[in-house]
Amino acid sequence: RGGMRRVLHALRLRLLGPEKELVGTDQFGNKYYRVPRHETRAGQIIPERRFVEAINRQAYQYEMGDFPTEWEAWIRKKRNDPPTIEEILKNENYREAMKQKVKDVSEKDKLLQAKEYKEGLVAEPAHTHVKGHAAAPYYGKKEPSQDPTSTASTFQPGSWMPPGTGSSHNK
Repeated sequence: RGGMRRVLHALRLRLLGPEKELVGTDQFGNKYYRVPRHETRAGQIIPERRFVEAINRQAYQYEMGDFPTEWEAWIRKKRNDPPTIEEILKNENYREAMKQKVKDVSEKDKLLQAKEYKEGLVAEPAHTHVKGHAAAPYYGKKEPSQDPTSTASTFQPGSWMPPGTGSSHNK
């Protein structure tokens, strides 16, 4: 009986190639498989295949980053051994710690900046908008706008005045 099973297994191997073997599962429940490198009946060498059966069956909805980086590296054959859950969690904790460090540094920067503004060491960014130009004949007075005006659907170019003509238009 065992002999028959071996014969069937050998036959299946020749016809269909080796079965997929479960290599591991990530913390989300995705299962990772490999089909070992093998030779077909015709003598063709089939390289090892690695793939994931996603817990969320709609694989086309998956993006880079939906799987742990370590498993992605294994699937893309950037690493030989599948990752351990300990490794993934260690790296995950490290990444979280780094995110927190970056956040802390940028908070410190903001506090430092606010302190420098208060002490007058650094000029605060100016939020003033100067209209016109000091050399314009009506500097500081209400003036016809020389800026183009635009709303969503219309565009009105600004009026151009030759230098030295004041507000009279030469035709």
